[in-house]
Amino acid sequence: MTDAKPPLKAELIWSDGLRFGASAGHAAIVVDGEGDAGPSPMQLMAFGIAGCMATDVLTILQKGRHPITGLRASFSGDRAETHPRRFTRVSIDFHISGAVPEDAAARALTLSRDRYCSAWNSVRPDVELVTTLTIVP
Repeated sequence: MTDAKPPLKAELIWSDGLRFGASAGHAAIVVDGEGDAGPSPMQLMAFGIAGCMATDVLTILQKGRHPITGLRASFSGDRAETHPRRFTRVSIDFHISGAVPEDAAARALTLSRDRYCSAWNSVRPDVELVTTLTIVP
């Protein structure tokens, strides 16, 4: 038996300029190709990758009963100079607060990157991913 999820469905409706009203289920935002009225598509991709990995890391540490009190994920993405201006390298710095053992946090990052994060694993395999980890007890 698998944990197959139904297809994710999203809809964008153009409003003006490069702006679209976007919705998926109960969630709705403005997507703006210029990044003014809402996040641009690449900013949304950054939110998706960092958010997916942060959620995984938090869940794994909580399931392991580690005393995590805070988590911040800072995303930086290098982009190709020519079209398509895709990410060529992604760096995510994870700052964890609490008395979390470094080996447990590193294991959570590895599990997210290699197994659980569907957003990261949907990206082309030639994109480099670098993660760093800082723990503040």
